[in-house]
Amino acid sequence: MQLSIHEFDLPLRHVFRISREAIAVQKTLIVELEEGGHRGYGEATTSDYYGCSFSSMAEALERVRRRLAAETLRDPAQLWDLLEPELRHNPFAHCALDQAAHDLWGKKCGKPVYSLWGLSTERLPLTNYTIGIDDIGVMVAKMKEFENWPIYKIKLGTDHDLDIVRELRRHTQAVFRVDANCGWTAEEAIRNSHELKQLNVEFIEQPLPADRWEDMKRVRAESALPVIADESCIQPPDVDRCRGYFHGINIKLVKCGGLTPARRMIQRARQLGLKVMVGCMTESTVGISAIAQLLPMLDYVDMDGALLLAGDIAAGVTIERGVCRYPDVPGCGITLTAPVS
Repeated sequence: MQLSIHEFDLPLRHVFRISREAIAVQKTLIVELEEGGHRGYGEATTSDYYGCSFSSMAEALERVRRRLAAETLRDPAQLWDLLEPELRHNPFAHCALDQAAHDLWGKKCGKPVYSLWGLSTERLPLTNYTIGIDDIGVMVAKMKEFENWPIYKIKLGTDHDLDIVRELRRHTQAVFRVDANCGWTAEEAIRNSHELKQLNVEFIEQPLPADRWEDMKRVRAESALPVIADESCIQPPDVDRCRGYFHGINIKLVKCGGLTPARRMIQRARQLGLKVMVGCMTESTVGISAIAQLLPMLDYVDMDGALLLAGDIAAGVTIERGVCRYPDVPGCGITLTAPVS
């Protein structure tokens, strides 16, 4: 396999704010794996919060370039395990490589990845559309840009969170999900949960900072709504720890290292009776198309990243009012449309 690494800046429709940061442009790394005339693509965005820069990811990938050149792709999971000792300290880089390996695998086999896993796309969860923190009027306007969406995820973590949800509720009957991104105390989470339930909120994502385990146990017991782990559930060993503290987990491919560990996390969560969600990190259609392969295994999904962009760099799955549409292309269905150097 021949490895190529590409860098892109993804401009957003709007400045995207959560409780801890705001961005207008998302830098992303695209891995391209070529073998026998087939090309597979994978993605990992940069993240200051998780300490992953483009240069750190590129350096990690360069360390496995020769190893990849000596390998013929047969099973992406076996390749992931083979490279894990060298990439364990950079799961973002490993994610981009693993996604590309799956896309290449499917293209070599002439089938979608989900089909090669034995999955059916007859019944799939709908994806939410995310409304970042802003002035309340701007948040309403953002929601109306994607009017009649079945589910909205609302980013919270301000001193007027309930006012935000009350005002948004005036403009739609859609289901709401809220994500505090570690921005609340236990008391706020419990108190807010009761009114949020009356406002047709489905669940609360990561209400507390990731290290507040004992407080989280209390929130789980007293909350009027289910609570879903995000920052508290990063890699496979975290799934077991979430039992008894959360009702479910939100898996991010970049944080866990790609599709291979994500599938293992899903399987373990099912064994523990936890609900399963997969979320995105404002990826392009490259990363979103990889997430789409997991859809038949999920209860919830947040795969609106490409919809938040002012311009995309790839073609693949599309989303229409929460419904995922798969292209007639094998692998993860990805075609890179942006020029590369």
